[in-house]
Amino acid sequence: MLGGFPRKSSVSSKVMLVNRYAACGAHTMIRTRHDENATMPFEDYQPFRVDAAGPDIFGMKGGSGPPLLLMHGHPQTHEIWHKCAPVLAQHFTVIATDLRGYGASGKPKSDAEHKPYSKRAMAADQVAVMRHFGFERFLVCAHDRGARVAHRMALDFPEAVDRLMLLDIAPTLAMYEATNREFATAYFHWFFLIQPSPLPELLVGGNTNAYIERVMGSRHAGLKPFAPHALQAYRDALASPGAVFAMCEDYRASASIDLEHDRADLERGHKIACPLRVLWGKEGVIERCFEPLDEWRRVARDVSGRALPCGHYIPEEEPQALLEEVLSFFEASER
Repeated sequence: MLGGFPRKSSVSSKVMLVNRYAACGAHTMIRTRHDENATMPFEDYQPFRVDAAGPDIFGMKGGSGPPLLLMHGHPQTHEIWHKCAPVLAQHFTVIATDLRGYGASGKPKSDAEHKPYSKRAMAADQVAVMRHFGFERFLVCAHDRGARVAHRMALDFPEAVDRLMLLDIAPTLAMYEATNREFATAYFHWFFLIQPSPLPELLVGGNTNAYIERVMGSRHAGLKPFAPHALQAYRDALASPGAVFAMCEDYRASASIDLEHDRADLERGHKIACPLRVLWGKEGVIERCFEPLDEWRRVARDVSGRALPCGHYIPEEEPQALLEEVLSFFEASER
C-alpha cells in the first residue's frame, strides 16, 4: 500500500470501494508528478451533459477509482483543473463540472430573491450529476465559488459528502461580516457584481476580456500561472450569451439568500460533519484578512488545513502541492 491506495487492485479493495462509493473502478499505479508538457490534459476524459435539478450541467468525466467531484471558481470553468486532471484520473473517477451559470452549463433566469443562483440550488445540481453517474457518496474538492457551493452541499446533503477540500475561501458570512478596506479593494467584484441589474451586466459585458484580466491578473502572480488555452477558455465562457448575468446573480445570491441560509445554520448549530481540509494561498487575501482555520471551525466539526506558497488560484499556481494534498487527504477515507 502507498498510503490508502493499493499499488495493484485487489478483490477486497474493490469490494470496499464499491460498497462505499457505489460502483467505482479499480485503481491504477500511483504517479505523483504532473506532466508539465501535456498538451491535452482532458484527453482521456469524456464530455457529458446532465439534465440535473434545474439547468443542464456540462462537465468532463475520466479515470477510475473513488468518485471525486471537482468544482471551479470565478470567472472560470472546469478548465481550472487542467494541470491536475491527468494525475487525478489515475486515482479517482473524476467529475469536473461547470457550475450552473458558468462555462457550458445552463444559465437559467432568476427571480427577485436570486433563488435560482443560491448555493443551495447550485449544490443540488452537483449532487444530481453525481447521482446520475451512480455515486451516492463521494469526495469533493472545490475552489472559490465552487467551494461555496461545496460548503452548502456538505450542510444540505451530509449523506453525500464523504470528505471535503476547500480552496482559498473563508465562509461567506464571515467574509462579509469582517469586511474592511483591504478586503473590499482586493475583492471589489463582490460589491460591484451585486448591484441591481442591469448596471454591472452592461459594464462587464462591454469588455469581458478587460474584466477577466483585471480580476485574475491583479492577484499575486498576475496572469502568468494561466496557460493560454485555459485563459482563452475563460474569456470565451464569459463572452457567451447570458454568462455575465448568471455570474452577477451568483454574487447577488451570495449577498442575500445565501447569507440567510448560512445564518440559519449557524444559529441552530448545524455544522459540516465530514472531515474538512482547508487550503489557502499564503500570498492571498484569505491569509491577509482572515483567520481561515478559526473561521471554518465555527461552521465545521473536523477541520485541518494550511497555507500553500501561492496566491488565490491554487490549482493553476501550485498543482503539484495540491495533488499531494488531495492524495494524502482523500486516501485517508480508505484507511
